[in-house]
Amino acid sequence: MRRFAITPEAVAEGRVTFDAPQSRHLARALRLRPGDTIIASDGTGRDYTVRLDVVGARVTGIVLGEATGAAESPLAITLVQGVPKGDKMEAIVRAATELGVATVQPALTARTVIRLAGAAAAERAARWQRVAREAAKQCRRPVVPLVATPAPLAACLETARDSDLALCLWEGEAPPLAAALPAGPLRRAALLIGPEGGLDAEEVESARRAGWQVASLGARLLRTETAGPAVIAILQARFGDLGSDRGA
Repeated sequence: MRRFAITPEAVAEGRVTFDAPQSRHLARALRLRPGDTIIASDGTGRDYTVRLDVVGARVTGIVLGEATGAAESPLAITLVQGVPKGDKMEAIVRAATELGVATVQPALTARTVIRLAGAAAAERAARWQRVAREAAKQCRRPVVPLVATPAPLAACLETARDSDLALCLWEGEAPPLAAALPAGPLRRAALLIGPEGGLDAEEVESARRAGWQVASLGARLLRTETAGPAVIAILQARFGDLGSDRGA
């Protein structure tokens, strides 16, 4: 059965109303008809079985059933990602969503080329949130991670306070990642990745003072769009659900 991502607000009084882009996709691209049945996931862990009754400019359907989606990872990861150039952030959000990250916090750092503020920052965050929604749909993840509005790195460093483990990845002199990982289970983790060119020394020191553990990935220098997903996969494999019988 086809699966579609919706927002919780799309469900009201036993009915689902799809937004305009989704309605076009349902009606024109997929050529669905009244009476067809689909699955709509609201991004908070609920799946709705929906029978379409109006297929037009705004597609609507009747909720036939409701179920709780597959369990999320026991490890909630917040990725604090220095905003890179071009569309690299979209690739990072997509991969992080597939790997089960809970939150993506774009950070504006000393080496961030793109400067975002006000309406531009909100617009970019909304676009990245749509990417997360589509990635969750593609990988059949019932929960869509939050993609926050870009913020200065100094504000993002506060994430360490709410984490059992806060890792700042740096290509400079730092202990290896393996030495920073605890032996016991983790419930909440934060991961800080710089943009192209990485974090500067002052930013790393600020992170260390804020409670972040600085660690290195070793001799190979990974691109910013590779580093975050690589470490998320390591954390999920060791403390989360990647590769367990809970996963795909």
